Amino acid sequence: MRAVVHDRYGGPDVLRLVEVERPTPGNDEVLVRIHATTVTRTDCGLRSADYVFSRLFTGLLRPKRKILGFELAGEVEAVGAAVTEFRVGDRVFGVKGFGAHAEFVCIRETAPLAHMPTGMSFDEAAAVCDGAALALACLRKADLRAGQSILVYGASGSVGTAAVQLASYYGLDVTAVCSTTSDGLVRSLGADRVIDYTQADFTKRGETYEIILDAVGKLSFWRCRGSLKPGGTYVGTDGLRNLLLAPLVRWIWKKSVTLGITRYSRQDVRFVKELIEAGRYRAVIDRRYPLEQVIEATRYVETGQKTGNVVLTVGHDQRA
Repeated sequence: MRAVVHDRYGGPDVLRLVEVERPTPGNDEVLVRIHATTVTRTDCGLRSADYVFSRLFTGLLRPKRKILGFELAGEVEAVGAAVTEFRVGDRVFGVKGFGAHAEFVCIRETAPLAHMPTGMSFDEAAAVCDGAALALACLRKADLRAGQSILVYGASGSVGTAAVQLASYYGLDVTAVCSTTSDGLVRSLGADRVIDYTQADFTKRGETYEIILDAVGKLSFWRCRGSLKPGGTYVGTDGLRNLLLAPLVRWIWKKSVTLGITRYSRQDVRFVKELIEAGRYRAVIDRRYPLEQVIEATRYVETGQKTGNVVLTVGHDQRA
């Protein structure tokens, strides 16, 4: 089968599309023929080793896990003897820790995997789980209550579009920060108001919020501390520097600083599936690239200008 591998850390050019051995499912695993996957900010960070601490898990000098890719959508090709929930031919979507940038992948039946929502395409289903999982992790850190005010910074990205939709579902008053071109999109996802960051700095408008969620890892608590109400919560998706301030922030300003950490679970995949089928959540796709153009897709993601998700479509041939 074909897979995208990287034998060393570096820029997008370290990625190569090569032939590798097709995996065989274990007793409790399903083999999925992947039709679509995504390129995420996490993929880019792990490949470049910008997340320095991640080398403790991926390899200090060279990557031990050579195939990236977390999100996937496809069809069950084979099942292990102990598998009862899935059958050959089922259309599934979910998350695999590594390995989705390939034509096939094995994943445990108990992993974050579910049957695809009715009427959803493979491209759309592949672009759901990662952003939704991180957005859920961030929102749960904030002790949500209906009617709270939340500002989502970077509302047009993968995590941002998920956070706007989920915050709206939970009954929060949502202010989205993004560019002018994304105004209509984020309003359609549930934002009550939109601030164009190219025209105005939300920290200088005098408005305050109970929750500020930095969906793109570009803010700091220090910059937006004046925009957070007493007792409010700042939630980051990146930047451990913010956590170092947490004890001081709670003591001096009576506010909270925390970091959303993704924990993929099958319960969350099923929850988002229910929202999709109820018309309360949808995938947002910016661009689609064939697997062969993974380098171009990665370069685009690294511009930081994508709207929603970037999908890799996986074609299959006779060698698979």
